[in-house]
Amino acid sequence: MSYEWLLFLHLSGAFLFVSGALAAAVLRIAAIRQARPSEAALLLGAVRPVVPLIGLGVVLVLVFGFWLADDGGWALGSSWLVATFALLGWTVVLGAVAGRADRHTRELAERLAAAGDEPSAELARRLRDPVSLALNGSMLVAVSAIVVLMVFKPGA
Repeated sequence: MSYEWLLFLHLSGAFLFVSGALAAAVLRIAAIRQARPSEAALLLGAVRPVVPLIGLGVVLVLVFGFWLADDGGWALGSSWLVATFALLGWTVVLGAVAGRADRHTRELAERLAAAGDEPSAELARRLRDPVSLALNGSMLVAVSAIVVLMVFKPGA
């Protein structure tokens, strides 16, 4: 396969990964701003179809990234690649942890919506949970750092 195709497929995966992560973050932030549980549930529910796109992006990034590294002669032990792998692992693990918490919050919002759709202090607390917000924020920082590492390849 030509270098151009490898790069195209790797970048396609990167776009899926980054845009999916940003879409999930925007939807989660928008859910915080909603007063009615039905609106929060709708926004949190919209994250669900984004998750497979993020997963597909990660697979494409890894498969074609390894192929590109081999084709381009970059050592997998290069500091920028090791940092990228660590950050990617961080986002995958935190995505699973934060995703589970967000799923429970969405389920609460759905139950509250079905039971009268009245604002709830419990839902507001879960949506604004500082630990969950910190996890989601750190994933965005990690995604941004991955993009910077891939673009600039420091030390390469």
